[in-house]
Amino acid sequence: MGELSSKTPDQTLDVLGRVCPYPLVLTKKAIEKLSSGQIIKVLCDAPASVEDTLPKWAEKQGHKFEAVKMPDSDAWELYFQKG
Repeated sequence: MGELSSKTPDQTLDVLGRVCPYPLVLTKKAIEKLSSGQIIKVLCDAPASVEDTLPKWAEKQGHKFEAVKMPDSDAWELYFQKG
């Protein structure tokens, strides 16, 4: 487990079955409502979002990001800590 995934998230967002741009749009809206330092866990199974769109967006916005592949699944748990 990493730094973010070992902590209890303040919120969980399920975007399973959604394709780009929805995981990014919904994640952005959810993070806007968080206070600085709060953590959100996003459940996502869209490879392009997990490997490209969301990490790049998080870096540009100054948010910490961590992706954890869920065992025996095509989905990931994505953790964002609002910067």
